[in-house]
Order: sequence, then C-alpha cells, then structure tokens
Amino acid sequence: MEYLSKQRYDEIATELNHLIDVVYPEVRDLVAETSAQGDRSENAGYREARRRQAKTISRIRFLQRILENSRVIDTDALPKDRVCLLSKVEFTNLSTNTRMKFEIVSPHEMNLEAGKISLKSPIGAALMGKKVGETAEAQTPSGTLRLRIESITLD
Repeated sequence: MEYLSKQRYDEIATELNHLIDVVYPEVRDLVAETSAQGDRSENAGYREARRRQAKTISRIRFLQRILENSRVIDTDALPKDRVCLLSKVEFTNLSTNTRMKFEIVSPHEMNLEAGKISLKSPIGAALMGKKVGETAEAQTPSGTLRLRIESITLD
C-alpha cells in the first residue's frame, strides 16, 4: 500500500485517462495503418508502431497498479509535531553545517529538483518520526550523515 498526496493521485489519474482516451487510440490506429502497408517483416513503421503500442500498454498497466494500490493521505490525521509523510522538514547537516529543506513524499512523488525526497530514501527514512531538535543519522552511500531537525511544517 502506497500513500499519495491528493495532487499526485490526481496527476496519475489524469495521465492514465489521457493515455487511455487519447494516446492509445492514436497508436492503435497507427498500427492498423502501417499493418495495411504490406509485408510486416520489412516494415520499419509497423515495428515502431508496435513498440509504441507496447510501451503505451505497459505505462497504462503501471499507472493502473499504482492507483489500485494507493490511498490518498488524510492530511488532517497526520501528526504536526513529528516528521511524517508530506512534512516539510528543514534540517542541518551537522558535519558541513549546511541547512536543507525537503518535503517527505511517497516514492511515486519523489522529485529532487522540486525539493521532494522519498520516505524510503536514506535521509527520508532517518527523519521519519523525529521531532524538532532531535538528531537523525542517515546511512548514505557517501557515509553516515548526522542531521538536526530545525523545523517541521505540514501544509
């Protein structure tokens, strides 16, 4: 079971509907059109259309599985004083004295450029459940990071 923000759940549902309603019919028609052009064994357009069809079907099935196995998070039920899913956490790396701020999200929402890290990442997992002022130790490929939590907000 994965938990998603309402925004991400809606984004996935929108992409799925677009694939089913727009992209797949276009690809299906392209396969039929290129198939009618003759010998399939030497028809590069047909092979490419079939590859696009397989990729589209694969993406549709993947998104369907995500939605089937996901629930939207009730933000009112989340603790405000501890790091949890959808918390925006500001922390200091104690070895470099560098301050960072990230939002803790599900793996399907992770986007480092947008400041979102997965709760399953080493840093996300280390921060989960901690309170302001506490120190977390994250085991990363580059070594152990000691992180002091400066603030927690939940929008």
